[in-house]
Amino acid sequence: MNVCARCGLPNDLCVCESIAKETQKITVSIEERKFRKQYTIIAGIDNKEIDIEALARTLKAKLACGGTIRGDRIELQGNHKSRVKNILIGAGFAPEAIIVR
Repeated sequence: MNVCARCGLPNDLCVCESIAKETQKITVSIEERKFRKQYTIIAGIDNKEIDIEALARTLKAKLACGGTIRGDRIELQGNHKSRVKNILIGAGFAPEAIIVR
């Protein structure tokens, strides 16, 4: 049986990631780059506590767009500012912790 190093519970009962999701301060903004291409930037996610790669994969699949991870930011191609907040809430993040600019 595998045990979580942080909380001491078995991995299938571990609540570390859900607790971390409630304490994040996430900002969603739009950035314009070369040739007036827009990118949706999701910043403020702690990649030590949350699997940022799985979150990026989920966002890209639900929004049908490309994207990448740079440091602690998720960059999605296109302007998805209006839909990202609902997807993040569905993933378990607290609605009051998501700031859309």
